[in-house]
Amino acid sequence: MPAEPTRCAWAAGSDLEAAYHDAEWGVPLHDDRALFEFLVLEGAQAGLSWRTILQKRPAYRAAFHGFDIQRVARMTAKDHARLMQDAGIVRNRAKIASAIRNAQVALEIIEEAGTLDAHLWSFIGGVPKQNRWATHADIPAETPESKAMSRDLKKRGMNFVGPTICYAFMQATGMVNDHTTDCFRHAACRRLAKNGPR
Repeated sequence: MPAEPTRCAWAAGSDLEAAYHDAEWGVPLHDDRALFEFLVLEGAQAGLSWRTILQKRPAYRAAFHGFDIQRVARMTAKDHARLMQDAGIVRNRAKIASAIRNAQVALEIIEEAGTLDAHLWSFIGGVPKQNRWATHADIPAETPESKAMSRDLKKRGMNFVGPTICYAFMQATGMVNDHTTDCFRHAACRRLAKNGPR
């Protein structure tokens, strides 16, 4: 039986986390809908574990129309009230409201920049940053780039986009490669990054 590959320490908690780590975390992402999904999910995680959010991800996709930005932006107070009764998601009034508000702001960004992708990736110059952290403890909670992204998104009216949330978003969407150097995905994500932005 083959040995389990070496993964980032945070992915060892469950099969769900390991599968997400192996397939998604750190892979450069340029699809607007998928980027918006991670903005919502990272904001929803505030105060909770990422495992909890991964478990609720299918319910989030159902509740928020597959993260179709235009459809989420049109959600109403009635939708908000309905989602507050949805046990499949995090039933936090402010977090649900922020998902709707953030979709509205995302549409404004798309109108201005052409794509959400173009704007969000501009904070790292469009090219994934390759880090070489030896351990999980070495990885920062925020960076100058995540602080700049946070300031911009807050100024535009988004919520749950503090610098720590923005950095977690950058890690998840491959804007930075924060797999530790002993992790089998570090080299793979570095190779993917060479393709550059679309």
